[in-house]
Amino acid sequence: MKIYVDADACPVKEQVYRVAARYGLPVVLAANAPMRLPDQPGVELVVVPGSFDVVDDWIAEHAEAGDIVATADIDLAGRVVDRGAVCLDFRGKEFTPEALGGLLASRQVAQYLRGLGEYGGGPPPLTARDRGRFASKLDEIVNRLRRRRA
Repeated sequence: MKIYVDADACPVKEQVYRVAARYGLPVVLAANAPMRLPDQPGVELVVVPGSFDVVDDWIAEHAEAGDIVATADIDLAGRVVDRGAVCLDFRGKEFTPEALGGLLASRQVAQYLRGLGEYGGGPPPLTARDRGRFASKLDEIVNRLRRRRA
């Protein structure tokens, strides 16, 4: 079991590091540019030059069944869930096969409305409560996957 992080815009890296350290899990951060890593065993950075899509492609190719992926990208979530990985967003919401269809449709509608100039802004800023929810959900997922393996 590995934790893959879509790291370029990830606001919850510290929470990932803490949960990974608690369970001795490896963390793979995938990003377009180098970044500072904690002095923690098992944390690795993979720099994938190019667009954000190249990082998504790399994660989708490497994540396997039983791995965990943290991302805000719905398309990437769909790809890794199809491969059997568990995926959650930075606010602690798990991407499930049942929810992904509706999320992808909502994303397309939002893109269309943005094109018409009818839709602006983005998600609200991440709060301390969101970070706590993410850490709690990540911990829950790790335990669920560990029970399945036992």
